[in-house]
Amino acid sequence: MAAKHSERHRTGRIGWLRASVLGANDGIVSTASLIVGVAAANAVRGDVLIAGVAGLVAGAMSMAAGEYVSVSSQADTERAELARERKELEDDGEFELEELVSIYVARGVESALAKQVAQQLMNHNALAAHARDELGISDTMSARPVQAALASAASFAVGAVMPLMTVLLVPETILALAVTGTSLIFLALLGILAAWVGGAPIIKSTIRVTFWGALAMGLTALVGSLFGTTL
Repeated sequence: MAAKHSERHRTGRIGWLRASVLGANDGIVSTASLIVGVAAANAVRGDVLIAGVAGLVAGAMSMAAGEYVSVSSQADTERAELARERKELEDDGEFELEELVSIYVARGVESALAKQVAQQLMNHNALAAHARDELGISDTMSARPVQAALASAASFAVGAVMPLMTVLLVPETILALAVTGTSLIFLALLGILAAWVGGAPIIKSTIRVTFWGALAMGLTALVGSLFGTTL
């Protein structure tokens, strides 16, 4: 008896992976940049911590709200498209069958076989067949607003905690430098983890996240230094 072949694909991870990576990356970059900017303005540790915690709370809520609104809009569009497709199936099922056949023929299936496959799929679940093959909507790729919002908020908070812990552990005289260095390390590790989970090139992913993080922290440090000098 032949053994069953089970394949595990990464497409099911796309929704939560995108939200989690974006949230953690933003948590590290925005909080570290805020801390570096405030520290560069010669602020004391307590003021830096207050700014960092405020940035964590505000950023997590902003990420959650932004993801929820964005993904909800996508979900609304999907529902509207499905409702329209359902009505078209009720009004002219034969045309919808031919439409499905033409899709399969365009993909390289012979006409007779394409019609047979389309008929069987429509007999099983016509709306699901059209949603998947005509609209590109499936259970794996469908929008999940609550999942995306929670993943973004939680991952942002996790990312933001990392530079805050650095503030607590290092001497006040090297806050800006220490937060910058450790945050770049955290970003590199995040890039490696995201690439590994998503099956993407590790080096490219790591360079991408660390470059933009370094740029953001460098610019905020410059702003903080200018204000600190002025004050």
